[in-house]
Amino acid sequence: MADLFDTASQEPAAGPRPLADRLRPKALDEVIGQEQVLGSDAPLGVMLASGSLSSLIFWGPPGVGKTTIARLLADETDLHFVQISAIFTGVPELRKVFEAAKMRRTNGKGTLLFVDEIHRFNKAQQDGFLPHMEDGTILLVGATTENPSFELNAAVLSRSQVLVLERLDLSDLERLAQRAEKELDMTLPLDGPAREALLNMADGDGRALLNLIEQVAAWDVVGKLNTDALSTRLMKRAAKYDKSGDEHYNLISALHKSVRGSDPDAALYWFCRMLEGGEDPRYLARRLTRMAVEDIALADPQAQGICLQAWETYERLGSPEGELALAQAVIYLALAPKTAAGYAAYRNARAAAKQTGSEPPPKHILNAPTSMMKDLGYGDGYQYDHNEEDGFSGQNYFPDGMKRGVYYSPVDRGFERELKKRLDFFVKLRAKRNS
Repeated sequence: MADLFDTASQEPAAGPRPLADRLRPKALDEVIGQEQVLGSDAPLGVMLASGSLSSLIFWGPPGVGKTTIARLLADETDLHFVQISAIFTGVPELRKVFEAAKMRRTNGKGTLLFVDEIHRFNKAQQDGFLPHMEDGTILLVGATTENPSFELNAAVLSRSQVLVLERLDLSDLERLAQRAEKELDMTLPLDGPAREALLNMADGDGRALLNLIEQVAAWDVVGKLNTDALSTRLMKRAAKYDKSGDEHYNLISALHKSVRGSDPDAALYWFCRMLEGGEDPRYLARRLTRMAVEDIALADPQAQGICLQAWETYERLGSPEGELALAQAVIYLALAPKTAAGYAAYRNARAAAKQTGSEPPPKHILNAPTSMMKDLGYGDGYQYDHNEEDGFSGQNYFPDGMKRGVYYSPVDRGFERELKKRLDFFVKLRAKRNS
């Protein structure tokens, strides 16, 4: 009798098998891509060579081989393969899986439990794996498309090794396409550019590519299709983008760093990637304004105004016309002079303010609206800067006894170059007055 959730022992369904199933590798050396994990000097290669396999978490996008590698690992290590999905499995089902694994273990057979979408289990469910991992009842292999450091319990992570599986590149996808053509005993009816377009449509997902190839192979075509004909018959799959997930943060980081790196082309590319993924343009407007404040700042005081105007323009025009205003703000920010001096000055001043606590201002810069406050010396000795030579008194404005802080160090770029000249001028005047 087959074990519950034992996909390894289920009979295959009758009827034609999908191409992706027919091409499923039968050994690890048949897996396309993932050399950084499967190579002889890579983590899995070393584990298998030493005969010591630990619990694993596979982190990567869909269609890169997570399930296949887990199944093949069970074959390589002579473990019984059991697959479950966190989407459809609750605590009662998990108990049955663990009980079956315990019975199997008493009969001398280990269990590799593959948990797809493991990040969808809550904390209590994830904790339920721990005792069975520790006593050897199961060897856990989890698969997730989300960042494990955010989604998985620290206890599970501490007992597992996280392995990153990468999206397939064009050369990997071409190898997969050739393997599919051999299985189908045909050559895809596509010219060179159309073939490359087909690979790009898969967007790094091997399973998606095989599904596309299966569609193309079913067409009754005379000659070879070009890119336009292919695009007419096939819809490009939507780009992988989760507005609250890892891809969101990766792309906004890429946009921000491209702006900071003064590369308008790269910045526009990541900006458009986020729009194509369905990102809210208002979120992008807010982040662009932050970039103006954080990375351009006083090197170009107009940058913040440009972003606010672009934001307002978007609110008035909406999509798609208003997105052009945001795109122009991206270009402006990328080409503007950069400085982090104001940002650093703010952080340094905050740290000093926190450290000095409640130190009062010096009495000479305190207002004295009452006679008692005047008697206490409030305002005594204050020099009105407008009446001083050069409009500058050089008095101390820090708390008495506190060493003068130097927080703002402008760079010699953009408008901040002028501010640096002014600051240097006042430093010299202060030294002159105090001497």
